Amino acid sequence: MYAIVETGGQQFRVEEGAKIRVNLLPAEVGSEVELNKVLLVGGSQTSIGKPYVEGASVKAEVVDHTLGDKVIVFKKWRRNDSRRTTGHRQRYTMLKIKSITA
Repeated sequence: MYAIVETGGQQFRVEEGAKIRVNLLPAEVGSEVELNKVLLVGGSQTSIGKPYVEGASVKAEVVDHTLGDKVIVFKKWRRNDSRRTTGHRQRYTMLKIKSITA
């Protein structure tokens, strides 16, 4: 059985036992998170939501909070002797899928 869930404005295809990396969630490491925005549940019988499947949820365990790769932003204005460098590292939460209920 698999499902397509939405979290943080992104959609993920998940199965039991899979690990996914989502945008940072306000949860402790080791706690359980329930994802209620299920768009599709597939398997022997497929259920498609309008926009979400009624009564479906995905339970996941928070494994870790990590940082993504560093992105360097460099801006330069010619003939002005001006430049600016900034950086960004996106924060992520690693989830391990425990169960899918439809």
